[in-house]
Amino acid sequence: MDAAGSQVAYECAQYAGQYQNGFVTTQGGNLLCSKIIHLITNNQVKSQVSKVLHECERKMYKSVAFPAIGTGQAGQSSAKVADEMLDAIVEFARQKSVQYLQTIKIVIFQTNMLKDFYESMKKREDSDSSTMESWLSTFKSFFGGRKQSSEKKKIMMLEKKVNLVTFQICGESQEKVDATESWIKDLILKEQFENTISDEAIENFHETQIAVLEDLQRGKQVTIELLHKLSPPQIKISGISRDVCSVSLEVQEMVQQIKSTEEEQSKAELLYNLVEWRYPGSNGSFVAFDKLTNMQLEHAKIAKKLNLNVTIKKKNYMVDLSTLKATDDQGKTINLQRVTKDEGK
Repeated sequence: MDAAGSQVAYECAQYAGQYQNGFVTTQGGNLLCSKIIHLITNNQVKSQVSKVLHECERKMYKSVAFPAIGTGQAGQSSAKVADEMLDAIVEFARQKSVQYLQTIKIVIFQTNMLKDFYESMKKREDSDSSTMESWLSTFKSFFGGRKQSSEKKKIMMLEKKVNLVTFQICGESQEKVDATESWIKDLILKEQFENTISDEAIENFHETQIAVLEDLQRGKQVTIELLHKLSPPQIKISGISRDVCSVSLEVQEMVQQIKSTEEEQSKAELLYNLVEWRYPGSNGSFVAFDKLTNMQLEHAKIAKKLNLNVTIKKKNYMVDLSTLKATDDQGKTINLQRVTKDEGK
């Protein structure tokens, strides 16, 4: 709760006693997520996971991350929790009505629990291989970020308005008309080109990238197809040669940007598991920086930089990396904390 910030704590206090279905939903606060679903403690892990998954689908959320529910203060065994969580996820994944939720993650920090979750997964695949094409493939698709459905995903073609051109050919004879028609067709074909870009990152194209592709189609003489059902996914670009080349370059830049962002987020996630930078919150508590800022601070310290500019509560601060003090534009100074995860436990 400290990491999420005071606004999330305030929302929870507001909704206290008003929860339905055993949970309360708030904004993401300082965490790198849009919403937080707060579960009301009980021992029915499978039921809780199932309710959260259906709530995510109802709200059209694309991803959700769970902790190992009940293994903390509730004291439930990780083996039991693994069985119940995976039961709920498998039942949800089997439903053909699922359209929006694409990624389900279980975040486990305690290495001793990994074996229990793996054994639970393996047990299902071995015991029911005749009725499931591959439970493991379902597991991988949800935990790896790519949803596989029993129904084939339709090829998505972006809307394209085609401007037709009509040629009226007149000649002294049918032979000359046919020759002219053939000549025109050859000219058109010489100008046509097709290029296909294949990359796993295309699966992560969302509204922003789709809007860019639509703009490219409107502004260029090309048609763009998104082929999600292929592995890896593809984008096919066809049209006038010069436009196909320029659009292909822009699409490749979009793919590279997504891959770079994912790589940066992955590095930030790994580093966050080792060290955590914090700034003062309310009532003498400290709040964790977001993971990307956390990584920037740690890298700057390792590189022995003197200062780094960061944003805290929408205000600019200059951080002195030797004293761990941050000063805003008005000269107000606050103390930061740098805590390794071993120290924070």
